[in-house]
Amino acid sequence: MLARHTDPIVAIATAPGRGAVGIVRVSGKGLGALVETLCGRALRPREASYLPFRDAAGQAIDQGLALYFPAPHSYTGEDVLELQAHGGPVVLQLLLARCLEAAAGADPATGQPCLKGLRVAQPGEFTERAFLNDKIDLAQAEAIADLIDASTEAAARSASRSLSGAFSAEIHRLRDALIHLRMLVEATLDFPEEEIDFLTKADARGQLSNLQQTLAAVMQRTRQGALLREGIKVVIAGQPNAGKSSLLNALAGAELAIVTPIAGTTRDKVQQTIQIEGVPLHVIDTAGLRDSEDEVERIGIARAWDEIAGADAVLFLHDLARWDAPEYRAADASLASVMAQKLPASVPVIDVWNKLDCVAADTPLPALTPQALRLSARTGTGLEALRRILLEVAGWQSAPEGLYIARARHVEALQAVDAHLMEAAAQLLSVSPALDLLAEELRLAQNALSTITGEFTSDDLLGVIFSSFCIGK
Repeated sequence: MLARHTDPIVAIATAPGRGAVGIVRVSGKGLGALVETLCGRALRPREASYLPFRDAAGQAIDQGLALYFPAPHSYTGEDVLELQAHGGPVVLQLLLARCLEAAAGADPATGQPCLKGLRVAQPGEFTERAFLNDKIDLAQAEAIADLIDASTEAAARSASRSLSGAFSAEIHRLRDALIHLRMLVEATLDFPEEEIDFLTKADARGQLSNLQQTLAAVMQRTRQGALLREGIKVVIAGQPNAGKSSLLNALAGAELAIVTPIAGTTRDKVQQTIQIEGVPLHVIDTAGLRDSEDEVERIGIARAWDEIAGADAVLFLHDLARWDAPEYRAADASLASVMAQKLPASVPVIDVWNKLDCVAADTPLPALTPQALRLSARTGTGLEALRRILLEVAGWQSAPEGLYIARARHVEALQAVDAHLMEAAAQLLSVSPALDLLAEELRLAQNALSTITGEFTSDDLLGVIFSSFCIGK
């Protein structure tokens, strides 16, 4: 454990700004002297006490509730003191400064500092302490941040399930099955002279097959959980005046982008996150793609191509009202060709034929491919079909009960487990299996699995994960 992990820490635990209540939180070993200095007396564990918070001169900073949680029965697993005051930024800064001042002051009973080394916490450090003190595992720690950051109800509920340990329980079941299989392989390696084929008698092939099937189910739910958290980036592209801004407004249900008949109205990207069945979609309206002499518009068009290059899916808008014009169709075909060259084959391009309301009922319409549709951004016709296609493109399936939140790193770890198990299966199914290689693949699979819950995790990864948390959490 690093030295900083043993320092006592303090921080304002509520969001910046003004509110009815604000909290200053202290965590460390042996907070008794600091509690008496700040509160004027000892506090009963886990019992709220209403009292004045005084400065060094004895003047009241504020009055509020003080709660003391002795270790190990606290959020961090250490002694924790929470001071709940009025939520003004000045009051909370005064309380924070008073905690640091009181910690450096002498304890009347010993003459030593009340709490030596108290410092302001780094982002996520309280939750990091909870992880290091085995109050939660790493997946649960990440779920705390995901619950705070959830942008949809479905994401919040799934994060809550991960925080309760549902995702971790799945990982532990996979790990236990892996450990049992490793035990059989190691036993065969350790006692070859016994001429007992542990692997055949224990049906190692069947166990590995069951493990792979279980892993596949967990991977599917994890991908869905990661989708709930991350969402997908959808870029609306096309020629000027194809209705891109109108479509963004229709999907968002608000007038976010300016809509005019003037070509080139949109000069920069306009982004809005919407949700469909709880899945966040980050929809970006871009400048119309064409050759332009206007310097500002050219910058906007360059940015549009940058957004298209980084998209998870592209809505390519075509203007039905101008489809009869040969020059428009030629420009459209040219754009489609450039887009095909710039985009990876894995990025789906959905052809959207807009302005259905502007063509007569008997007008011949372009044939539709499987991932294409006609709609009217103005009237809303076809929008529901577009939402369904976007969910399909995202890979979303109707959320099963008990779906948990997940992150991209969880998906990557499970993919690594799957790759190692495939190598292990190849060894196990060969005529002359190399048991030492089989054992190594199973070990690597277990290590990859353990990175999810933090049982096999580098300090660098912990630093990256917890630095994304808010201060005081």
